[in-house]
Amino acid sequence: MEFTTALFYVFAAILILAATQVITARNPVHSALFLVLAFFTASGIWMLLKAEFLAIVLVLVYVGAVMVLFLFVVMMLDIDLDKLRAGFWSHFPLALTVGVVVVLEMSAVLWRGFLTVGRQIHGDSGNIGDTKNLGLVIFTHYQLAFEVAAAILLLAIVAAVALTLRRRKDSKYVDPAQAVKVQSKDRVRIVKMKAESDRVTLAATEKQGN
Repeated sequence: MEFTTALFYVFAAILILAATQVITARNPVHSALFLVLAFFTASGIWMLLKAEFLAIVLVLVYVGAVMVLFLFVVMMLDIDLDKLRAGFWSHFPLALTVGVVVVLEMSAVLWRGFLTVGRQIHGDSGNIGDTKNLGLVIFTHYQLAFEVAAAILLLAIVAAVALTLRRRKDSKYVDPAQAVKVQSKDRVRIVKMKAESDRVTLAATEKQGN
């Protein structure tokens, strides 16, 4: 057995163990941390398959951004675990059915992948993990789909920002367009007043005269 094959089996075992702990751990924080371990292990498997770009994206996007948000939400919210486990067994048959369907679908996909293992991938070297070849494939064969996906993501970002911009009476709101148009004379007003020393001298003189 080669070293890479043995390393693949080690990573696969750790990945299965971490995925099992994600759904069986009683503490939500522990589940999120096991999910981080699963992502790192999956990234290692991508590296063994020479898919460096996918491995780096998995670590940066999911571990670096999504899981940090999950941990922040889980640790900030006061989750009632007893209430969450109250209807577990009542929904178990439906969850088991969905799980079996997902396993059958994944098995069909993997079996088809084993049958078509000799298919060539678009690109110079045929390595999907090579960033250069992946960029060539995206911006040549799938340029239209890539642009459509970018437009949809941009629309989703704008819609999310628009939904959060609601006028509230108890919050202060500043219009950026009006703030840019403000000039210095509108913010600063110079008022001429007599010096304090003259007033102090006048008061002292009046006191001595009395």
